[in-house]
Amino acid sequence: MPPKNTIYSGIPTTIFEVMSRLAQQHNAVNLGQGFPDVDGPLSLRKYAAEALLKRPNQYPPMPGIPALRQAVANAYARFHNVQIDWQSQVVITSGATEALSDCINGLINPGDEVILLEPLYDCYAPLVERAGGIIKLVRLDPPDWVLPIEALQNAFSDNTKLLLLNNPMNPAGKMFSRSELELIVELCEAHDVFIVADEVYEHLTFDGQPHISVLSLPKAQARSVAIGSAGKTFSMTGWKVGTVTGAAHMIEPITKAHQFTTFTTPPHLQVAVAKGLELPDSYFDGIKSELAAKRDRLAAGLSALNFKVGTCQAAYFLNADFSALPIGNTDVEACQAMVRDAGVATVPVSAFYKGVEPPQKFLRFCFCKQDSVLDDAIERLAKWLGA
Repeated sequence: MPPKNTIYSGIPTTIFEVMSRLAQQHNAVNLGQGFPDVDGPLSLRKYAAEALLKRPNQYPPMPGIPALRQAVANAYARFHNVQIDWQSQVVITSGATEALSDCINGLINPGDEVILLEPLYDCYAPLVERAGGIIKLVRLDPPDWVLPIEALQNAFSDNTKLLLLNNPMNPAGKMFSRSELELIVELCEAHDVFIVADEVYEHLTFDGQPHISVLSLPKAQARSVAIGSAGKTFSMTGWKVGTVTGAAHMIEPITKAHQFTTFTTPPHLQVAVAKGLELPDSYFDGIKSELAAKRDRLAAGLSALNFKVGTCQAAYFLNADFSALPIGNTDVEACQAMVRDAGVATVPVSAFYKGVEPPQKFLRFCFCKQDSVLDDAIERLAKWLGA
């Protein structure tokens, strides 16, 4: 048989899939995969159902239905005080992962260097490599996730084409400060580099800290796009409706990459997401407070069991140092023991690093679950550790 693509055929099964299979095998509480166990606002599901029955089910406009693109532009004005032309600066994709693929394939050429900040979401590196990009890693370490300024400066070269920024950051739960973002933008401006900001957790921020979109920084607007996710914002990850917003000259090739990837996105879901972005502030404030309470609930339970829980400013995840517990020499060993013997599935933080010698003593726990599920996980861990 002829050889297959060396990048995708050489990728092992992701740790998320491995841990989910082990969770099923051991009937475990799954705090590994980052998705809620609720179905999102009923009103949006009703809008989608009505649109499915009463509206056309043929191809919608390739860049997205006008109502949703207008709603995205209005949301940037509402939440970030950024003025967006919905016709030239917004494209709707079939999820944020497709958006990432479209951005990378639309903006880089083979041989271009792409700066990635570790820890990084699992699709970033394969997408860059498949597009022919050369990865330059800049590493942030737990528990403080400090941006290493010198390492970042040294990552830029004459061949650097793009910097991919995950903010808020998965799995770190970090939101980059304004000063950090301004430094990143200054470096990208000095080296004439594009910025692709994965901002899917933009509405899931805690403790009164507002998310700072890269598009809100004037110096970034001419060289940046930001990716959003209806799945994250409305707790409906299966809908797979993503957005890319930003500089029109960047949106043009990204839209063409979208055209030849999925072409379009289900119209009835786009109708519902447009309605969702018009929900009152009480919805967006409510989801923040609900998730913050879950974060605190899980953090208290883990701390009582002698895990050292790190800070979490945003998103779905707590990172906990287990070095004071005799559950494994590495995070992979600890995860395997935990799912097998305690019936709780989580994810090793080392899985989010591509470089050498990743952190080995931290586990990522997902807290966007019902309180009863979180309590069950803590009870199982307490019983296991007590034994």
